Amino acid sequence: MPDSLELNTDELGLSEEKKAALRKVMAKEARSGRKLTGIWQLIVSLLGAFMVIFYFFSVAGLPIDTQYNRGVYVLLTYIMIFLSFPMTKRSSGSRPTLVDIALCVVSILCVGYFMLEFEAFNYRSGNESNMDIYVSMIGILLSLEVSRRVLGWSMTVVGLFFLVYGLYGRYFPELFAHRGFTLDRLSVTLFMEQDGVFGVMASVLVTYVILFIFFGAFLQKSGVGKFFIDWPLALAGKTVGGPAKVAVIASAFFGSVSGSAIANTVSTGAFTIPLMKRAGFKPHVAGAIEPAASIGGMFMPPIMGAGGFLMAELTNIPYVEIMKMAVFPALLYFFSVLSMIHFEAKKLNIKGLEDEVFEPAMAVFKRHWYKSLPLVVIVALMIMGYSPGMSAFWATLSCIAISWVDPKFRMGPKEIWEATTAGAQSTLVIGATVGVIGIIVGTIGLTGIGLKFSNIIIQMAQLAPAWAHLPMTILLIGLASLVLGMGVPVTASYLITASLAVSALTGIITEAGIAGHTAASMLIASHMIVYWFSQDSNITPPVCVAAYAGAAIAGADPWKTGWTAFKFAKLLYVVPFLFAYEPGTLLFGSTMDIVMAFGSAIVGTLAFSALTMGYLIRRTTLFEWLIFAVGTFLCYHSHHVYNFIGMGIVLLVYFMQKAKNVRDAKIAAAA
Repeated sequence: MPDSLELNTDELGLSEEKKAALRKVMAKEARSGRKLTGIWQLIVSLLGAFMVIFYFFSVAGLPIDTQYNRGVYVLLTYIMIFLSFPMTKRSSGSRPTLVDIALCVVSILCVGYFMLEFEAFNYRSGNESNMDIYVSMIGILLSLEVSRRVLGWSMTVVGLFFLVYGLYGRYFPELFAHRGFTLDRLSVTLFMEQDGVFGVMASVLVTYVILFIFFGAFLQKSGVGKFFIDWPLALAGKTVGGPAKVAVIASAFFGSVSGSAIANTVSTGAFTIPLMKRAGFKPHVAGAIEPAASIGGMFMPPIMGAGGFLMAELTNIPYVEIMKMAVFPALLYFFSVLSMIHFEAKKLNIKGLEDEVFEPAMAVFKRHWYKSLPLVVIVALMIMGYSPGMSAFWATLSCIAISWVDPKFRMGPKEIWEATTAGAQSTLVIGATVGVIGIIVGTIGLTGIGLKFSNIIIQMAQLAPAWAHLPMTILLIGLASLVLGMGVPVTASYLITASLAVSALTGIITEAGIAGHTAASMLIASHMIVYWFSQDSNITPPVCVAAYAGAAIAGADPWKTGWTAFKFAKLLYVVPFLFAYEPGTLLFGSTMDIVMAFGSAIVGTLAFSALTMGYLIRRTTLFEWLIFAVGTFLCYHSHHVYNFIGMGIVLLVYFMQKAKNVRDAKIAAAA
């Protein structure tokens, strides 16, 4: 789950050299915590266990007031981080320093003040006391320090920049300038009110995300992870390019509950990357395929990382509806990676693992099918109308129940305790973002920069011809997400970009007048576009941390691996255009519109994969490539007539290549 990345390097079966390389890569994503021992380890474990029990209890029975619901999580997270993550490398021993303990006490006082004074503060809002101001200032400093310890300086500097912008906006260029706010006003708004530290990010974390993180920890402990590997291996291991296809299928299963492309890459890649190398894939290709597949897990229900839950909160659309809309695009992405792998393997004549003995896929499924029940439970309950939190609660209990079927993974008190503490520990990295994201989003709302940024995007897009306004806007947002993703986690990248750019994008889609779009579809399409683009920094150089993790496991050149991952993940940059131009991909429109959107997108994706790999059933010639490109574009077009023409062109290329294969076979037979 998110970013208990240190989690498993000792369990991955890698050489010490590769473990060291992997830890180095993961250190770029999050700093390593200290290895606590003795009483301090027990304290952190008990705090984590209390967190799990408190929030599961809150969804299962006891309703909790807003200030306590959010405040308890922020407080526990800050204390656990100050105890677990050192201030400097010199203080990274096995126990916290006096400064760490003092910061824990200050956190208790500040967050406790917020919880206790919440109702009274709402009555005196606008006439804040000196204590409100002092507590708010200290609370913001604590939030910045929490971010620095866990995420390093990049995210923290972004938060500091927005604070400076909030204070001294009048000194910025006219395009971005505002009148500026006093330190008192800015601090109180960002800490004591519900637009900052305890705002939308905290709300989404305690309502959805951490409950699914706890569920993921129990899911892994119950042995489901092994099923995610064994069954895909039996299904695809011996097919053309089999190990690479196993990586895609396993990543789809694991990613659907992981919520982290990097954790997905590390967990499944440790097994699949060596298999790919053994089958004949070059190290940098093997290291690239796994992260390219792994980012698909961020789009795949039921979890979709934290972004899907944020989307539900920002759009006021129930999460189960977001989940339904996300299924087809996610499957389309995995289909694209599978197709590219197949064409690449055929082109290079890479076979499957023919010498390996695998149990038949049906036999594996019959013996372990019950391990899929927690996923069935969580999806079924949400479709039946239960809240995501309640669904996660019952699905977590089902993990314990199904573990007792397999003696190897049976969860007793010891295993339940380990899953509980591991789940709580896994929340810390995403929890470390809550304060800084609150600062950023709160400042955006207070200063009105979101509207100004939207106007800038609109003005830049309008420099292009009228027909290019929407494509230009989408490209600008993709570029902004990539740049932002170099410095902040992908969830933060989505939330910040959405706060700045969604209104502009929705306006441009409205201006385009695309048939089938409604106000609701344009809003969700805009958020989906931003969310998909927010993942690009995982696999797009120069940052591409997930690709670098794959390179570390494969023993390959990181830069080369990053560009190869980009090659296999190219549909990431196509689907956002489908969201804008084809509402049917998000289940909007008539049944015929949706069926045509799905059918033409599938054919178009197959064509796009063949086009970009230069291979369908044989290597494409330049002439075939050119008409194939036209066919691919028409398959993705929003007009049904063009869709049929595009599919016809794709079939034409197929039959042309088929005829060439028959002719070559006759010539070879005659020779």
